[in-house]
Amino acid sequence: MVLLPNYHVSQPLAQSLARVANLAAILLPQMVTLKDWVQSVPPALSVIPDTCRITTLYQALRARRWFADADLWSIARELLVLLDELTQNHVTLPQNADDFLAQLEQAYQSKRGIAMQFEARVVHELWYAMNNSGEFDTARAYQQSLAQLAQQAELPLYVLLTSALAATEARFLKAYHKRAPVMIIDLREMSSRQPECAAMRIIASGRPRFSDPIPTENERGVHDNLRTQERVEEMDALSLREQADHLQKHFPHAALGHRLRFFGAHGLEQEARAAEGQIRRWLLAGKKNIAIVAQDRIVARRMRALLERAGVLVCDETGWKFSTLSVSTVLMRWLDALQSDFYYQDLLDLLKSPFIFADQAVCERKQMVYQLEQLVRKHGVVAHLDTALELTQGNVEMRTALIRLRQAAEVLHKKNDTLSGWLCALYASLEILGIEQGLKTDDAGIQLLQALQNWQRELHADTTHVSLTEWRHWLAQQLDEHTFLDVTIDSPVLLTHLAATRWRNFDAVLMLGCDAAHLPGTGDSGRWFNDAVRTTLGLPTREVYLAQQRDDLLALLAMNDTLLVTWQASKSGEANLLSPYFEMLRALHELAYGDNLTIKPGEWDKLLESTQVRSAEFPLPPAAAMPAPVALPGLIPKRISASGYNSLVACPYQFYARHILHLNEMDEVREDVEKRDYGEWVHDILRRFHEQYQVLGDLLRADLDAALLRISVEIFAPAMQRDYLARAWLLRWQQAIPEYLETQLKNEAEGWRYQNGEVPFELPLTADLLIHGRLDRVDVQAKNGRAVRVLDYKMMDATRLRNKLKEAGEDVQLACYTYVYEAEEAAFISIEKDKVIAVAPPQDVAELAQANIARLLEVFEQMRNGTALPAHGAEEACQYCEMRGLCRKSEWNER
Repeated sequence: MVLLPNYHVSQPLAQSLARVANLAAILLPQMVTLKDWVQSVPPALSVIPDTCRITTLYQALRARRWFADADLWSIARELLVLLDELTQNHVTLPQNADDFLAQLEQAYQSKRGIAMQFEARVVHELWYAMNNSGEFDTARAYQQSLAQLAQQAELPLYVLLTSALAATEARFLKAYHKRAPVMIIDLREMSSRQPECAAMRIIASGRPRFSDPIPTENERGVHDNLRTQERVEEMDALSLREQADHLQKHFPHAALGHRLRFFGAHGLEQEARAAEGQIRRWLLAGKKNIAIVAQDRIVARRMRALLERAGVLVCDETGWKFSTLSVSTVLMRWLDALQSDFYYQDLLDLLKSPFIFADQAVCERKQMVYQLEQLVRKHGVVAHLDTALELTQGNVEMRTALIRLRQAAEVLHKKNDTLSGWLCALYASLEILGIEQGLKTDDAGIQLLQALQNWQRELHADTTHVSLTEWRHWLAQQLDEHTFLDVTIDSPVLLTHLAATRWRNFDAVLMLGCDAAHLPGTGDSGRWFNDAVRTTLGLPTREVYLAQQRDDLLALLAMNDTLLVTWQASKSGEANLLSPYFEMLRALHELAYGDNLTIKPGEWDKLLESTQVRSAEFPLPPAAAMPAPVALPGLIPKRISASGYNSLVACPYQFYARHILHLNEMDEVREDVEKRDYGEWVHDILRRFHEQYQVLGDLLRADLDAALLRISVEIFAPAMQRDYLARAWLLRWQQAIPEYLETQLKNEAEGWRYQNGEVPFELPLTADLLIHGRLDRVDVQAKNGRAVRVLDYKMMDATRLRNKLKEAGEDVQLACYTYVYEAEEAAFISIEKDKVIAVAPPQDVAELAQANIARLLEVFEQMRNGTALPAHGAEEACQYCEMRGLCRKSEWNER
């Protein structure tokens, strides 16, 4: 029997055996991986799943109150990893807690303190609590199955080794060897003998070499430590120059330039684009098996998006965590909405998921969600499902959707339950919302539903009660621990990780994100105990992880003839170091062969330009230039407001995007008090005040002050109940009350009388254009033949208003109001703190009104005749323009 590290080894092994046998046909030995071999042995007892073990640890931690405000689920999972490590490495803790503490004290080489005592108590007490519970866990089941296989040993066993043996596997081979022959074939030794890998082999210091084929745990530890120490001393004795001389002398033809290159990118985007370009060049060259070894998953996601945009699919061996997938997002958004009492952003995020209400037609559901969002934003519904329900009277689709949400919420409306109970309630709520039906249409969704059902079944007998918040933390952790593998993609491009490349041959290999932060990386040694303590206890240390990684790198270089290693040489303007493994290799190779293996950025650009790798479907974008679209006749609006006219004057492209394409930003639900809220309240206060007191001169000043103050408090009251900052805005308005009354009394003394406020208007200008809007206030002067004055309240400084009116036609608001009402006068009323000032245009308002309307009609006529609408707005207009990203002014402005 042959024990394989993975099934990728089986084919080249079979071919080698047939070649050596030199026969037409041979009977191959049984070839299997250890994992599959173990699974062929049924466990003697039922194995308790890790979900139950974590829950047991969680309950123990909660009962002991060791970690007050910490995330107990995360701590429970870390402890489970540690306890499994102790089991896998056959570690037995002392019976007495003081003896264990003394052992830690010796390993830490420090006197016992509160922290050490606490750490010892946690591990010791939980270790014995879990071991005395009689539970048969996965680690023990694995060891028992291996022991059973060793007892049944009959056939000779050949072990192909690609990484260091763990304690459990080493013990198994030793037990098997007592009944049948065992031969270990270290594939690492075979790969390191290749002359081309001499440089890589020299830097792979500290890698364990097995002279004894089946070392015991203690022998293995001593052997590894001695071997590492010998290598470190050897490396210290030889300088880099001496190593280079050694390579030149003994391996003059072992240069790696023909098979290995490095590219240091300036930022994430350049690295992703360089990787995409290289993969496509390899595909064009006819390579059928390309591996992407991703050290940086962020760069890998961007590169994958670029490839898929160009029609190149990627087969992902590593999988995606469920927590990063949209199928899990809809679950968490549903729980977010539930816990936030349907806060509007959580609610809208939930309703925009493609999985909710999957039992409805897609177009109907999208229309319903759009209408509901408009309703919520228009009425400023911050939260509460009942509030939104009250607004949906008469709309059956929206009302039905919200009622289903309320029904689903009632299923999960409880203080606490078991994990299984919460999962059952979650599944029921997903059925009510149609999410379960939507998930069944997605491969990842099907796997997620299966996982939820498996967890519910595994935890059925568990009686631990948790709150909704605690259960949510558990669920989030479960989604983060489990991965989805898409097995439907068949592609020559494979995304994998370093350990999965062991003894595999590819046509080309791209190592992505190989900077010092990602390679060698942090490892997976856990948060409990440092390496000194782990060595004392017999647990694997970080050096074991690093040695394994060096083995994998050496094998990857030995097995493959075409490799490109990329990293970001700079991040955010700061230098970013290459992995120390590769940095030493580059330096050594340059000294030995005069080539540091690095592709210069300029060379890479020329390489890409000389190769037609970009699909014709996705041509290079043209150089950015000022956009100047022409409005289609059917899209030209037939109505315009004063603010819309202002937008047209400020920037024609802004008007095109806002009022022709209707790309305006949606109304915001204002959760905090803003200055525009303050302006709306002041407008409402003044309208109500003047409607009640149209002539102020007949009343006492004290009564006017009291009346205006009373109305102000009434208007501000609802806002002050939900936001204490509204009181500050009220105080700011109260500063202006005396001056406002004084100004109004002066107006009345001049003969002006308040006629109307907040007046809507519509006025046809031509058969194809109508002007509309709402005017803050209209005054009349009976003495002067019923003269009319239009006023607009502004909560801003008078100087800014004067600047707006300085150039004729720059601000058209007052001019439009003057034209509509045929007014003799027009002015802004600046209300800023304790100052109230009327600001009128310096020009003749009647002439200004006629000129502005004439210009408006002329511009619309030009628009209908195909005149372009360029983005030539001044910087002041662009500063807060929401269309700035659409016109990309920053790009073409630099050009």
